[in-house]
Amino acid sequence: MVTVRVPAKVNVQLGVGGLRPDGFHDLANVFFAVALGDLVTARQGEGVTLTCEGPGSDQVPLDDSNLAARAAYALAAHHGIEANVALHIEKAIPVAGGMAGGSADGAAALVACDALWELGTPAEVLHGLAAELGSDVPFALLGGVALGRGRGEILTPLPVEGTFHWVFAVADGGLSTPAVYRECDRLRAEAGTGYTSEELPDPDADPALLAALAAGDPILLADALANDLQAAAVSLRPSLADTLRAGTAAGALAALVSGSGPTTAFLAKDAEAAEGIARALRESGTCRAAHVTYGPVPGAAVRTSA
Repeated sequence: MVTVRVPAKVNVQLGVGGLRPDGFHDLANVFFAVALGDLVTARQGEGVTLTCEGPGSDQVPLDDSNLAARAAYALAAHHGIEANVALHIEKAIPVAGGMAGGSADGAAALVACDALWELGTPAEVLHGLAAELGSDVPFALLGGVALGRGRGEILTPLPVEGTFHWVFAVADGGLSTPAVYRECDRLRAEAGTGYTSEELPDPDADPALLAALAAGDPILLADALANDLQAAAVSLRPSLADTLRAGTAAGALAALVSGSGPTTAFLAKDAEAAEGIARALRESGTCRAAHVTYGPVPGAAVRTSA
């Protein structure tokens, strides 16, 4: 039996380029791994089976569409072996919440199956398999803070000092990532700013944000947080604006939608301030739950093995 812990992510910058002919968007995506995370346990089994518990687990598919199952099949196929494993996911990352919970579980399954089957797969091979599974899966392997290029899968680790404190407010229900990207394109077209890759410049990391991370300064980081998908997420879920206002009123240094939403993220001055923001958000009635956490933290790693 092998248990792997894997972190959620928040995009401290999500720069979205124009719509490409292949339907994707180029990204300048600064991933930040936080301590809020899932546990994935792998045991010997017959074929690939999945079970899940925790908040939102009723929304998690338990068939071969789940990224954890796909990861097990991909790793087994790479090594030319049968995929025999029973996977159990213990959810803490909000489901369909813009924090890459499904991608995290895929990364954790790669690490867990590799250890369970005693394969010793090189890190670069695991990264390649992760990239084939999805754009966010490689970062869940890496953790820390990194700039994601392309669709987000081409990663460059970034220097960061100290610890940053966060609060995440969980909304009822999820948001479809493809729907949020379509709404982003629609809003850009409606505004007349252009929405295709021919009309918009390629996004790039903000030097001020990179400097704030390297300095470990939450005040500077607050000024630089940015998410090009936020307007689209709020357009599809207007109630998110109330949550963002509630967290800001409670003392958050900055507030933004996490990824494609609908989870919202609040940067706090310190751990004590984070507790106060979370308490205010819970009392505001604008979210289903509020979680205090911190980061950056490492990527998917074996926690127990027996």
